[in-house]
Amino acid sequence: MRYKVKALAAGRLSELELDAANEAELRSRLAAQGAQLVSFEAQQRLSFRKSEFGLSLFTQELIALLEAGLTLVEAVETLKEKSAQDGSRVVLTRMVETLYQGLPFSKVLLQMPEHFPPLYVATVGSAEKTGHLADALKRYHHYDTRLAGVKKKVVAALIYPLVILTIGGSIMLFLLFYVIPKFSQIYASMRNIPFAAQIMLWWGDLVHQHGQWLFAGIAATIAGIVVLLRTPSVQGALMEIVWRIPRLDSYRRLFALTRFYRTVGLLLAGGLSVVAAMELAAQLLPTPMRLALGRAIVDIRAGQGLSATLPRYQLTTPVSERLLRVGEQSGELATMCERSAQFCDEELDRGIEMFTKLFEPILMLFIGVMIGTIVFLLYMPIFELAGSVH
Repeated sequence: MRYKVKALAAGRLSELELDAANEAELRSRLAAQGAQLVSFEAQQRLSFRKSEFGLSLFTQELIALLEAGLTLVEAVETLKEKSAQDGSRVVLTRMVETLYQGLPFSKVLLQMPEHFPPLYVATVGSAEKTGHLADALKRYHHYDTRLAGVKKKVVAALIYPLVILTIGGSIMLFLLFYVIPKFSQIYASMRNIPFAAQIMLWWGDLVHQHGQWLFAGIAATIAGIVVLLRTPSVQGALMEIVWRIPRLDSYRRLFALTRFYRTVGLLLAGGLSVVAAMELAAQLLPTPMRLALGRAIVDIRAGQGLSATLPRYQLTTPVSERLLRVGEQSGELATMCERSAQFCDEELDRGIEMFTKLFEPILMLFIGVMIGTIVFLLYMPIFELAGSVH
């Protein structure tokens, strides 16, 4: 954010415009210039740009500049100069200033955990020992791209059911609040009307008398459900219920193992030890698997082999167990971890495909039954009246 600042330096009051993430950073920047903050005002700007820091784009651009021969400080300064006056420029400004203070790049990133995850910092830290920062960032970018691809597949499998539910719900609301009240007036003057027609008349009268309140109540309920679903506690509780379904629990385990093996492979390729890589990757696992990994790490520290320990705590698949054994024997454990993640990806793809093929027809059938029931109630009285004439 950009601040308009009044600062006191050498007995003189001056006005400045500075970029800073918050008030504490603003004070520290002024102190570094030998000035004292007197007052400040955040400048609000109308902007249609996304102000969040784009980690993926930053990584790609930094790789390109480093491979072009620029030093790290030159590369970050170049990115700062080309960035707009948004959140990215604030982060890059802070990064350049901290680099000029002589801190290692990993320590600089560690001071901004809201923008750089621990895995990114660990990757940079391992590269500082070897001097191959561009190669390490390439590995991280490849890792991030593959993981994002898996997430997109999961999200794509859920989009179609959500679209069907939205369209089906809209059709049902249209039938309930427009078609049935209009259609029910046909039976209003009849005597001895069938039960289905009585239900429609009752609903039609209810909509005519309290339709706005009913619709507002339904809309408020839907909005409340959406708000609740966006809260972390409700999401966590709901996901725990969903993951207890046996088949879905196995897919969750596959997705967690995919992230785990890919992360461990990335960190091993960067030069970290097996134990350090597993400890850092543990945060990506669900709580039960994280606890199991903690016990496995204790055994590995005691000298037991990776390929023998992880299966004992159900942290492998049959294929990954064999690949890990081969990796330990050949010294290519990082490569075998990546291959294990690829096999988990393929199995997860088959599971997603099976889920969509099975769930989509069931969902279509459910929506069809609901809409068909309403249509049946609309026309059933006509059929009964026609039958009574004969």
